[in-house]
Amino acid sequence: MRKQLGFYIDANRCIGCFTCAMACKNQYHQDIGVIWRQVYDLKTEIYPHRERAFYSLACNHCENPTCSNVCPVKAYYKRETDGVVVHEQEKCIGCGNCIRSCPYGAPRHNPVLRKAEKCSFCWERIDSGLEPACILSCPVDALQLIDLATFEEPNAVQYPPGFPKFTSLNPSVRFRVAQSPTVIRRKRL
Repeated sequence: MRKQLGFYIDANRCIGCFTCAMACKNQYHQDIGVIWRQVYDLKTEIYPHRERAFYSLACNHCENPTCSNVCPVKAYYKRETDGVVVHEQEKCIGCGNCIRSCPYGAPRHNPVLRKAEKCSFCWERIDSGLEPACILSCPVDALQLIDLATFEEPNAVQYPPGFPKFTSLNPSVRFRVAQSPTVIRRKRL
């Protein structure tokens, strides 16, 4: 398998602090209302405990990215070296095809620029030997950079409950599903 970078999201570690989302906004100085990384609270149908669980999601840098396939001006490309899907905003004409086509909602509309935008995995930072801003900022290592060609985590899943399953896209994200809390009761004397 060729090198394919992806995100590993450990729902057991994530505390829902939004530091990853804020680091992304700070890195790219996104306009108000433009969010490339979002932290989702798992609904009680998925995680029915009083303790909360979260998924921090952005672009999944799919093996077969629909955003790239539907773009009429080739504003997207997939890097050969690491599989990162990059959006070239200067080429974008703001048609919205990518926004309507991505089932994960990764491309977002920037109302100021009237163009699409999305996470490009901080490819500039990666090329400089740095981690993406979201990963670097996570205080509990719940968000990690992985190479799917060498990633071996037996408990990782690609499609956990609550994450849409689109096998034809093959999203480059893996999850560690939130575990049920351990219940400890006092012994009756």
